[in-house]
Amino acid sequence: MIKYFINLERKQYFRSSYWQKSIVINILMVFFALYFVGIFLFLGAFLFKIVGKLVPDLDPFEVVNNYLFYWIIGDLLMRFFLQKLPVMSVKPLLTLPIKRSTVVNYVLGKSALSFFNFLPLFAIIPFSISLLLNGYETSMVLTWMCTMILIVLIINFTNFIIEAFSAKTELSFLPVIVIVGALFGLDYFDILPMKSLIGDSLISLANNPILIIIPIAVLGLCYAYNFKILREKLFLDSSLKSKVTEVNASDLSWTKRFGDIAPFMQLDLKLIWRNKRTKSMAMFMVVGLLYGLFFYPQSMYQDKVFLYAFIGIFSTGIFLINFGQFIPAWDSGYYKMLMSQNIKYEQYLRSKFILMIMSVVILFVLGIPYVYFGWKILIVHFAAAIYNIGVNTHVILYGGSFNRKKIDLDKKAAFNYQGTGAVQWIIGIPLMLLPMALFALVNWLVGFEASVALLLILGITGIVLHKKLMKIITKRYLDSKYKMIDAFSQDN
Repeated sequence: MIKYFINLERKQYFRSSYWQKSIVINILMVFFALYFVGIFLFLGAFLFKIVGKLVPDLDPFEVVNNYLFYWIIGDLLMRFFLQKLPVMSVKPLLTLPIKRSTVVNYVLGKSALSFFNFLPLFAIIPFSISLLLNGYETSMVLTWMCTMILIVLIINFTNFIIEAFSAKTELSFLPVIVIVGALFGLDYFDILPMKSLIGDSLISLANNPILIIIPIAVLGLCYAYNFKILREKLFLDSSLKSKVTEVNASDLSWTKRFGDIAPFMQLDLKLIWRNKRTKSMAMFMVVGLLYGLFFYPQSMYQDKVFLYAFIGIFSTGIFLINFGQFIPAWDSGYYKMLMSQNIKYEQYLRSKFILMIMSVVILFVLGIPYVYFGWKILIVHFAAAIYNIGVNTHVILYGGSFNRKKIDLDKKAAFNYQGTGAVQWIIGIPLMLLPMALFALVNWLVGFEASVALLLILGITGIVLHKKLMKIITKRYLDSKYKMIDAFSQDN
């Protein structure tokens, strides 16, 4: 049966539009994977020597074990934001004589083969070899290595348990932040020495191989609990809602002043307000607005003028980035119906454009108090807002024409990467890094005024050429129309 599942997923992957369109992107993803593998290999191979030189009076093995506490909480935090439980189209299988337990075991087993689980091995195994070469007992090293592999898998399944409990909350990242923050705080304030506690426990396990039964038992409990959670959800009607509440829509009559694009704006505003994912995305605007407070109050960043451009573009364009990068995937649930209507595609795109412009203007106005930290900051934020309106709006609209991944708005809200592909990561280069690099380069070669003028000129140029750029973007969407319809009709 497992062989049957693997064959089904292989066919689904290679027959999907994602594979057919993104061979180059897949190669790029492989490149990044090899890059991180190289880093972990280097770290594992030379960590013993590096620690030995930094703290020559201490045993490098004990030092590494003490600091593994930070790796555990960091790995848990990273997995929560980046790793998701492998998906599988199970509903067609539920009508067949296949045991639910078989499907659940396959999904959980598939999660154990995640890249996040293999990556630490490229550091654990070389470090274990270096321990053997430096005279440590073979039984101790092998026990420690097996314990580390078990810990990696425990973190893997613990992450899914945390996600299951936090999935229904608006700010679903809070539980993991609280857990990781509490563990770090206990150690940092010497309430409970987590660092030495974890380190001593790992050394004791290494010296007493029989104790390895403890992490094995913990892993078994984590697996069993995940099995229970998934099995309870594995029903044909599991996605049906038992309770429907009345929706009180806000007065959107003010949108009528925008003419023929008003209906599309109303649809977007209702979509943002009525769905968990879009609602939390809108609430995340507060984080972007206050982002500068992490840097501007600190004296060490006040002389780094090149950061002003990055913060300005991010704080005034947080909605533009979060909302715009998933155009038109937000409408993927009814995209086929929408494209069958007698509407102009340019009106559809222009409504998105107007919403993004409005968000930039509002966020800039709300960010005016940053002038407290200096007039230069306000000037750069103004230039960044113009750049967002003139350049980034068009860049992100054009990038949306490459979206081929469907978004389920009923899924978990915050930090949900469903629907995210390589396009969303690559587009960050022209959105954020390019303007910051240009600003920093001109500021270094000419001066502050010239760097601000560059952002303003680029932004104003984009505003002047808006109609021509929209024609190009609209043509690109029309050319991709049927490819997107086909892609959105598929399950991710």
